[in-house]
Amino acid sequence: MSEQLLDNWEKKSAEHQKLYKNYLQRANKKTVLKQLPALHEEAFEKINCLQCANCCKSYSPRFKPPDIRRISKYLQMKETEFIQNYLQMDEEGDYVAKTAPCPFLGAGNLCSIYDVRPSDCERYPYTDEDVLLKRPQLTLKNSTCCPIVYFVLEKLMKSNA
Repeated sequence: MSEQLLDNWEKKSAEHQKLYKNYLQRANKKTVLKQLPALHEEAFEKINCLQCANCCKSYSPRFKPPDIRRISKYLQMKETEFIQNYLQMDEEGDYVAKTAPCPFLGAGNLCSIYDVRPSDCERYPYTDEDVLLKRPQLTLKNSTCCPIVYFVLEKLMKSNA
């Protein structure tokens, strides 16, 4: 069943955007939050991020000050040098990667700074936390990029129909 669910997921996700939007608006928050940990776990058992890495190829996380300090120290660079080499300010005033794919995405879709990656990367795709409901626009965007978000939304809609 689950493998079929993932067949052609990008196309299905694009077709289901209106359904997802309506679902996220009317979802019972308590019910959904109780279901998320198990669905998140199930999705990660079935989907290998290293086969996809769409997030790293398409989007940039926000690099917050603690992330910048930690990563520049790890790379043995001054923070200003790290910012100058890798980051730019976006329209919301956040530091993001200058380039896509992420400059730290390496061979085999492995992250070269995985142990010190930005907190946005560590938390992505937010399928085990209330961000899924609190930021529906982000969830909708992520559902077109990440098969895990698609999987969790589809399972939620089936179980709470």
